[in-house]
Amino acid sequence: MKVGNDGADDKRPNETRPGGEKVESLPLTAREQRFDIRIARDGTWFHEGDPIRRIELVKLFATVLRRDEAGEFWLVTPVERGRIVVEDTPFVAVEMAASGHGEEQILSFRTNLDEWIDCGPDHPIRVVHNPENGEPTPYILIRNGLEARILRPVYYEMVDRADTRGHDGEAEVGVWSKKVFFALGRLPGG
Repeated sequence: MKVGNDGADDKRPNETRPGGEKVESLPLTAREQRFDIRIARDGTWFHEGDPIRRIELVKLFATVLRRDEAGEFWLVTPVERGRIVVEDTPFVAVEMAASGHGEEQILSFRTNLDEWIDCGPDHPIRVVHNPENGEPTPYILIRNGLEARILRPVYYEMVDRADTRGHDGEAEVGVWSKKVFFALGRLPGG
């Protein structure tokens, strides 16, 4: 699908989603291509059905990865852009490091592409609970609407560092990072 024409020059500003999440607008001047690229739930990148084995190539693609206002994922360069399939998130948080304690604590997460992110106001954690079984799935914002799913063992490390605080008759369980409290869940009767 071609959007605009070769002479079009869309100057839309970047947009902000509810909650302050910034989302980049895609340049409409780039020619749209069909890229047969998929990012599996485990963070593996595939091209034409085969895994991309060169991590350097995946890291290069990740630098031009964008997410539009509708939640679609694109690889975007100044001259071309192509939609790709992302099964859950483009990144996976595979390791956590912690320094400090309490409100002064800083939690850092390493992605499957060896990028370290310090959790805080610019890189918040959110937890989605499965409505059928209540299982939590935690995510951390990496950049521009792109998140990493936090692997289960890393999530358990976070839970080991969790604090509990009372809130409206319930106990809220969460972690501190860069003086921000990130809720992981609630316990009844707190």
